[in-house]
Amino acid sequence: MTRLPHARLRLATLLAALLALVAAALAAPARGAGGANWWDPVARPAPDAAIGVTGEPFTGTDAQGRVRGFVDAHDHILANEAFGGRLICGEAFSEAGVADALKDCPEHYPDGSLAVFDMITKGGDGRHDPVGWPTFADWPAHDSLTHQQNYYAWVERAWRGGQRVLVNDLVTNGVICSVYFFKDRGCDEMTSIRLQAKLSYDMQAYVDRMYGGPGKGWFRIVTDSGQAREVVRQGRLAVVLGVETSEPFGCKQVLDVAQCDRADIDRGLDELYGLGVRSMFLCHKFDNALCGVRFDEGSLGAAINAGQFLSTGTFWQTEQCTGPQHDNPIGLAPTPASVRNQLPPGVAPPSYAAGDQCNVRGLTGLGEYALRGMMRRGMMLELDHMSVKAAGRALDVLESEAYPGVLSSHSWMDLGWTERVYRLGGFVAQYMNGAEAFSAEARRTDALRDAYGVGYGYGTDMNGVGGWPGPRGADTANPVRYPFRTADGGSVVERATAGARTWDVNTDGAAHYGLVPDWLEDIRLVGGQDVVDDLFRGAESYLTTWGASERHRAEVNLAAGTPAAASSVEWNPFVDYGPGRAVDGGGSSRWASDWSDDQWLRIDLPATTLVGRVTLDWERAHARAYRIEVSTDGTTWRTVWSTASGDGGLDTARFPAVPARHVRIHGERRATGWGYSLYEAGVFRA
Repeated sequence: MTRLPHARLRLATLLAALLALVAAALAAPARGAGGANWWDPVARPAPDAAIGVTGEPFTGTDAQGRVRGFVDAHDHILANEAFGGRLICGEAFSEAGVADALKDCPEHYPDGSLAVFDMITKGGDGRHDPVGWPTFADWPAHDSLTHQQNYYAWVERAWRGGQRVLVNDLVTNGVICSVYFFKDRGCDEMTSIRLQAKLSYDMQAYVDRMYGGPGKGWFRIVTDSGQAREVVRQGRLAVVLGVETSEPFGCKQVLDVAQCDRADIDRGLDELYGLGVRSMFLCHKFDNALCGVRFDEGSLGAAINAGQFLSTGTFWQTEQCTGPQHDNPIGLAPTPASVRNQLPPGVAPPSYAAGDQCNVRGLTGLGEYALRGMMRRGMMLELDHMSVKAAGRALDVLESEAYPGVLSSHSWMDLGWTERVYRLGGFVAQYMNGAEAFSAEARRTDALRDAYGVGYGYGTDMNGVGGWPGPRGADTANPVRYPFRTADGGSVVERATAGARTWDVNTDGAAHYGLVPDWLEDIRLVGGQDVVDDLFRGAESYLTTWGASERHRAEVNLAAGTPAAASSVEWNPFVDYGPGRAVDGGGSSRWASDWSDDQWLRIDLPATTLVGRVTLDWERAHARAYRIEVSTDGTTWRTVWSTASGDGGLDTARFPAVPARHVRIHGERRATGWGYSLYEAGVFRA
């Protein structure tokens, strides 16, 4: 009996060891048949595109527990299902095999003479060899905007080359669908989004079957940041679903009248969240009921502006920009005849003033409601494609709530907003430009990334009708030399091949998604290892932004419903503009002062509290210069924050935490001929 405890101890030790072995086996990446390498499938379709990468994909985290790898923050795997189903030709995968997936649209045969969208976007007559597999004579190519670039095996090659996060933006545009000549389905945007979401999961299942069953493949759709981190730790590809569409939830506007309401937005956000969507654009290409857009340029911009009229009944409207940020210039390019003919007789786009012009349309009340709904659900906002006015207000709202979930994924945001995004805790990726341009922009913003300790990303926008890096030429002084090693040094990359075709980034550019590793090697040669290192930290930074968004909780406004006093109140026999209106929680009531400079609003908190943030939602009558003062006794005041360049809108004043029983907003100089007027003031703890 005296030895029994030792026996029990040995038994417990043995059980613990067995459990540890089981746990390790469950946590380890799935292995192929017969103990083969875990990254090799049990059975791959034959014939198929070659991967051209050998060596074990890296797994695990770095010494600080951070995930490693590249992030593509903006891609469109299933865009062939958008725009009526015939704008992008070919499929990302097919149960019938590669020959079925990588074939051209029927109207492109025999010589591409009916490839109308090619003519609009690329110029020329659209003629090309329509044959895809196995010859690929003319497509995919870096300047072909209408052919599949996201075949699953090419995405696999990018994963094997070091990419660990991919944002698959579900995309479509109802107007482009309606005016395009060829289609095989309806143009309802949400119907297309639902289909693309389903097919994303179908693609996951397609890859899983190659690896022996559910959950065993490298393509993993994730719905929270913790899940994504585990997928990346295992060395697989974490796929995040986003949405980029012009009329989310049916929120278009016709002649400036919204075609949706708050209930539509709530239902729409709930549905998208249920589909697994975790990031989205509120507007894209055309103004809608939520926000105004950042214009397209040149002939494409002229075509999109015509589409704007067909969608909304109005062309883009501009005004002189009021700050350093500005929207893209519309320019004076003529509207393509094929698009102009879709306009009603006698209707033509207006002429626009030269210089920096901004969209008059910003973030609407419904748009702000949608943004706050996204924040409540822990979703991330895409700033790209928002007008300067809309993006500025969106950043104001995010700053007022200290919400980090903001993204710029493919260089469609005014670059002047970059530090505001980083200050919030957001993430920035650059469009997949050529190695020289990409490296130059990366170097320009390198100091900012160092200051905020963040990595960098790229947005390939493949299948996104944007154009991709062309070749630097085989005779360049520093060409990509095959084979080369991936950024982690563990895998070897050969030229990409499919059927009878071989692609070389030096002579073909970024022709399809499989050339992403080659393009990254090109960046290393042109921009240096530092640029690649920043990109290799991208997955960690993206997931940090996502995780902080999920954990965010709205803070309590200490000023809500508290007593307030003011130096003066504008007299009106019909409307109460008393100081209490600025702390009543109503978005439409407001405090308004007399029409003179030196005026103040005082908020009396229930008790002395450490405060560090004040938010002010100004009416048009805002302060140009004002200061925030605090007091513990209501007599002795100290200034904790001030500005002489207030621009109205929603301001957030941050300052080191101080004890305060009373908070005073003290106007020094007005920005208008009226007094000072605040819809709502908020006071928050440090």
